[in-house]
Formats: sequence, C-alpha cells, structure tokens
Amino acid sequence: MTPHTSYARLARPLAWIVLVLAAVFGAGYWWSLGRPVPLPDSPTTRIACVSYAPFRFDGETPFDPHAFVSPERIDADLKDLSTRFDCVRTYSMGQGLGAVPEIAGRYGMKVLMGVWLGRDLVANEREMQLAMASAKKHAANLRGIVVGNEVLLRGELTEKALAGYIARMNAATDVPVTYADVWEFWQAHPALAKVTDYVTIHILPYWEDEPVAPAQAVRHVADVYQRMKAEFPGKSVMIGETGWPSQGRTRRQASASLVNEARYMRQFLNYAATVDMPYNVIEAFDQPWKRDLEGTVGGYWGIFDVQGRPKFAMTGPVVEEPRWTWALGAGGVLAIVFLVAGAFRRRWQGAAGWISLALAGFATGTALAAHARLLEFACRNRLEWAVGIAVGVAGAWTALSLARAIASRLAAPVNTADVAPTPAERRLLGVAWTDRFTPQRFFWMFVLALYGILMVFNGRYRDFPIGLFAMPAIAFLVLALLRTREEPLKPLLEERLLAIWLVLLGAAVVVQEVGASAVAWGWLLLNVAMALPVLLAWRRART
Repeated sequence: MTPHTSYARLARPLAWIVLVLAAVFGAGYWWSLGRPVPLPDSPTTRIACVSYAPFRFDGETPFDPHAFVSPERIDADLKDLSTRFDCVRTYSMGQGLGAVPEIAGRYGMKVLMGVWLGRDLVANEREMQLAMASAKKHAANLRGIVVGNEVLLRGELTEKALAGYIARMNAATDVPVTYADVWEFWQAHPALAKVTDYVTIHILPYWEDEPVAPAQAVRHVADVYQRMKAEFPGKSVMIGETGWPSQGRTRRQASASLVNEARYMRQFLNYAATVDMPYNVIEAFDQPWKRDLEGTVGGYWGIFDVQGRPKFAMTGPVVEEPRWTWALGAGGVLAIVFLVAGAFRRRWQGAAGWISLALAGFATGTALAAHARLLEFACRNRLEWAVGIAVGVAGAWTALSLARAIASRLAAPVNTADVAPTPAERRLLGVAWTDRFTPQRFFWMFVLALYGILMVFNGRYRDFPIGLFAMPAIAFLVLALLRTREEPLKPLLEERLLAIWLVLLGAAVVVQEVGASAVAWGWLLLNVAMALPVLLAWRRART
C-alpha cells in the first residue's frame, strides 16, 4: 500500500471527524455558557464605596470638552446607588461632577472626591480651585480627597510636581488627602506617603503584569494589601480600585466574563468582611467610552450595565449567557439554509452529502452567533458594526460555498465540478488561480495574518475573533483533506508565505500568553487550520 493510498483511505474519516467535532464543539460551547455556575454567596448586598462616572450612554465621554452632566441626572444616579453603596468615588471636578458632594449628602452618602491631574497645567489649576472650594463648603460629606489618579502611571507629572499639588490641598482643608495609583507605583515613589494622609492603592488582578486567575485573585489582593501595609507602617492603606471585567479578551488565565466578575466581587466582599480595610470597587456603571482606550474589556467593569441594571446577583448561581438557546437556533437555521442551497446545486446521491451540509451549516451558525456576540460587546460605532456584519456574512458565504464542494466529495459519486475553475475563472486580476476558491482562501489568509500581526505586536487590548475565522478555516481544512491527486492545487507563492506566517504568528501569541491561555491555544489551532490546506498542497506538489 502506497502512502497516497493510505492517506486516501484516512481522508474521508478525518473529514467526517472534523465536521462532527466542529458541530459538537459549537453546541457544547453555547451549552456551557448557558449553565448556571454555583458561586459563593456575598455576605451582603451593600458595598462600602464604588467608583462613579456618569458617562455611560452613546457618544458620552469625559474627553468631550463640552460634556456636561446635569445635577438632575447625578441626583437620579446617586439616589439609586445609595441603596447599595455607602460612598462614591469621583475622578474629576469638571463637567458637572462638582455637584456630587452636595447631592450625595442628601442620601446619606460620603464621597471620595477626585481631582483630575494631567499635563495641562491650566486644567490642573481649575480642578484644584473647584476641589478646594467644594471641600470648604461640603467637608461633612467628604470621606477624602484624591489628588491625582494614576498620573505617575501615565507619566504626565513628575513626583515633585504631584507632591506640590497634594501639599497645597492638604494646606487648604482638614479633609484627609491622598493620591491613587497602581500599587507598584507607590513602591516606586514611597516619598509621596509623607505628603498624604493615607495611601490609596489600585489592585486589579486582571491587569497585573502577571495576570492572576480568578480563583486566586482575591488571595492576590490580600497578599498585596498586607505587603503594602508593611511597607508604609503607621499609614492607613486604602484599596482605591479593585474589580473584574465581565467582557473582553482573556489574559493568560485571567478570563473576562460575567461569571468571573460575580465570582470576584462575592469573594472580595467575603474577604473584606474579615478585615479592617477601607476599599472602593470599580465601578458603578459600565463605561462604553473606555473601549477607545482599553479595547472591549475597558467598557465592562461595572456592577450595573449602562441602563443601570444589576449585571449579576450577589447570591445564587450565575449564568454567563442566558440567550444561549438563540445560538443553537442560529445553528439550526444555518443548517436548513445549507441544505436548501445544496438542493439547488446537487451533484451527488445518497445521504452523506446532506448530512455533511447539515453539520457544516450547524457549525457555521454557532460560529456566526459567537461572532455576533463579540460584535455586540466590542463595536463602538456604526462603521465597526458595518464592517463586523460584512465580514461575518463573508465568512458564512465562504463556509456555504465550501460545504457544497465538501458534500460532493463525501457523497457518491464524487464530482469535483464545485472546485474546478471554469475557463473564465482561471485568470482573475491577472493571476492564474488553480481552483475556484483561491481568491477566497487568499483573502481569509491575508486578513487572518494581518490580524495576527496586530495580536502579536499590539494585542493587549484586542479580542480573539475565533468565531469569525473558524467559519472559513474549518471549511478549507475539511476540503483539503478530501482533495484527490486528480485535483492539483499549486498554491501561489504569496499563499505559501502566508501559511508559514500564520503558524508562526499563532505560536507567538501562545508564547506571549506563556501557554496559560486556552483561548490562545485555540487561536493557534485556528491559524494552523487555515494554513494546512496550502501546506498540504505544497507538500503534494513537491512529491
């Protein structure tokens, strides 16, 4: 038996295995998102303090110099928040937020009043003047004044300049004054503790240089907090920000999900109840504008969504995606679409072709649903929605086109007309294609390689669009398994180079995630699946 004969005998079973696994994985993925996950209950629904920013509706951003939040809206927000929180933390005095201390007092809430500092010295002085005036008028409503937030982290002020602002505020009021930054920056600038009344640190396990898995996140917070107390003896240490995102990319084992946000908040509140520790969680409402700065994950740190609805309960199981049955429905709909499309171009006999179409359609539908879910959370404007929908439709169309060719091979008799190019199709844009799918294959390889470069060199805030690329990648792989020696495919030089780069770029992402991210491994497998058809054809052409 020749190697070619042995491969030919394995090809059909392998193709069936890939099709079945794709459909089963699609169903299993959505089923897992719909399962209630048992979590420890929180000891209370009340939280000591929460970060408050009102910029949560379409088009709202604090970077808009003309943005203004009315006192009436702040009043409505704080009235609702007062039922769950004893305190709110603000980050600036402008754009209407200077009204927060007075309004919070109406509902018995305290305020950690923020003074935003940056490179603009004129804006800094305006913030300082507003804060000092508010501190004189509403001192009884203030728990503290936070002069500067992560300004050292951003590199926008020197330690000396920041210390000067803090000292000025301390001289102007009896309200306790602090500065807030990531805990490592307090270690790098310990002298700031001399001009502050207490130390305010940010501990965000998801954003650590070495991301912490959800199961160990609260233990990490406790260890860092105790370490910082030891490094600043005699100073009160407050956790100024801690929390977990409900959507966004996975960083190593730190998965951004609704279940993990609920898990973290409940476990943190259980820990906080056992220690004498002032803290503030980030944040009250999801902030869509932060997606411009931090990608999808930046917009989903809220305990409430943009409409002010709680994202999860503090007791009982939590479901990641209550709409999971809709995804299975999408799989069923696409299976029917694929079957109908196959009926118009039927070139086979027997049930095998129909079964393969149904499996391919179901897998495509569940992948398309995953892509749609990513768009729902990630898209910031109409252009991104339009592009996202267009590439999603293109991916489904490619999968449908390939599914018909796959069906013609898995059924009897085999007919390769769905792949062989017509005379008019043998040259397109001056390039000689060797099969009908060369333009689509080249397009998807190019787009995946381009996105792979962005993931490797600028991937901190980028999502893994696995649902989108799974549609063409798996279909091209199955078709490649079923090709016969009578169907010579001579990949373009550009395709060969792209195939090599896809494997290297996918592997690089796994290395960057130190092999700890299951999503990164899935990304690598997807890159390999996209590259294999070309690599197999290249190998055949050389033998």
